[in-house]
Amino acid sequence: MENFRLKVFRSVAKNLSFTKAANELFITQPAITKNIHALENELGLRLFNRKGNKIFLTDEGLVLLEHAEKLFDLQLKLEDDLNRFKENPTGSFRLGASTTIAQYVIPPVLSKFHKKFNDVKLSLPTGNSEQIADSLLKGEIDLGIVEGKIKSRDIHYSRFISDELVAATSFDNQLIRTNEISLEKLASLPLVLRERGSGTLEVIEHALKSKNIKLSDLNVRMYLGSTEAIKVFLEHDDCIGFVSIRALEKELKVGSHKIVRIKNFQIKRIFNFITPQGLKPTKIASQFIKFAKEYYNQKL
Repeated sequence: MENFRLKVFRSVAKNLSFTKAANELFITQPAITKNIHALENELGLRLFNRKGNKIFLTDEGLVLLEHAEKLFDLQLKLEDDLNRFKENPTGSFRLGASTTIAQYVIPPVLSKFHKKFNDVKLSLPTGNSEQIADSLLKGEIDLGIVEGKIKSRDIHYSRFISDELVAATSFDNQLIRTNEISLEKLASLPLVLRERGSGTLEVIEHALKSKNIKLSDLNVRMYLGSTEAIKVFLEHDDCIGFVSIRALEKELKVGSHKIVRIKNFQIKRIFNFITPQGLKPTKIASQFIKFAKEYYNQKL
């Protein structure tokens, strides 16, 4: 049984979608279909049932998936054990990062890491903090980086870098003429915030709670799924949005946005590496953690 066919099957089985598997593996959907048909013919078994636009694993498919997971786990362990004898590791490294980190923090690190360790195949699945934690616990990524902390005893946290969430708005916002407002004033202004499940919103809620303020006390106009969406929305509306200061570098330079300071109120947070509790990171993951911290001049 060809390893690549098994890899295609595993991706289709976990996503229950030929399209998602094609995107995940960076091949065409016809190639996915061809490999699944070839595997079914090789085994003499039907692995999927199709009903309309949906697919489901057969009993045989479920058994194959169970063994495929064990084989891939064993392969990863073998690669990691052998890598510990090498100065420069090889193999694959799946880094999961929450949206803000993936867009504004990690790309330059990945670029330099790839130049130094060009035999390592990198991938960067993204999502909100809860989704990245879920992917980690399912074994879909080797290392995660998230905003804030998810309430789970199964996850170990390691400090990466600090960040600040700032109140941002368009430079010509008609509702705000000053560079500083009070918390009382903030409560009366329209806000746009990140969606539920995002580490950003969790940190904002915690900071407001310390001032005895609930989200329900604020004038939240809209929840959006990414920092980019918030920044673009602010260009066309007199709202305030809380975003990472790291995400505003370009906008502040060109003068499209401005930061509005809130008197006696700051929102600091930490970006954390996450690994499964009780499991030692792979050698590649350990090297990436060290490399990323050194890039941002952080002490280990």
